[in-house]
Amino acid sequence: MVDSSYVPPGTYILSVVAHDHVFEKLRLDVLESDSLPEVRPYIPGTPLSPASPMTLPYPITLSAVQKIDFYMPRQAFNLIGMFKNPMMMMMLVGGALVFAMPYIMKNMDPEVLQDFEKRQAKITNIQSSLQSGDLKSGFSALMAAGDEDATAASGKQTPETKQPSGVRHRNGKNKKR
Repeated sequence: MVDSSYVPPGTYILSVVAHDHVFEKLRLDVLESDSLPEVRPYIPGTPLSPASPMTLPYPITLSAVQKIDFYMPRQAFNLIGMFKNPMMMMMLVGGALVFAMPYIMKNMDPEVLQDFEKRQAKITNIQSSLQSGDLKSGFSALMAAGDEDATAASGKQTPETKQPSGVRHRNGKNKKR
C-alpha cells in the first residue's frame, strides 16, 4: 500500500537513471490512499491522457533492457574497405590513365594525334601566359581558342550567294538568270 503522505494522488512517470544500463519508463497512476497504484508501460513522446489498457503487476520489478557499452574496440585495418573509398578509386583510375597514356598515344590515328598535339600546345601557351602575369594575352588566347572550338563544332557554314531561280527579291520582282 502506498501512504498518501509520501506520494499525493496523480500520474507519474518513473524513469531509472543508471550509468551502465537502460531501463523502460513506467507510468504510475496513484489514485486514493487505500488502493494500489496502477502501473503501465510508457513510451516517451506519447500523450498521458488515454492510458494504455495494459497493466503491470504492482510490486514493480525492473530489469535492464540494454547494457550501455562505452568501450568501442579499435577498428582493424581493412585493405578492401580502403579501396572502396571514392577518393582512392579516383586516384587508381588516374594512375592507370598515366601509365596507359603512352600506349593509347602510340595506337592513335595520326590525324587525331596531330589535332591532340595542337590543342595541347594551345593549352600550354594559355597556361604559360597566365602564369607569367600577362593576363591580357592569356585571356585573348583563351577567347580565341573558345571561338575556334565553337566554329569547329558548328561546322563551316557559309551562306549561299546564289539564289535558286524563281525566288522573289526585295522589290517583289522575279529575277531569273
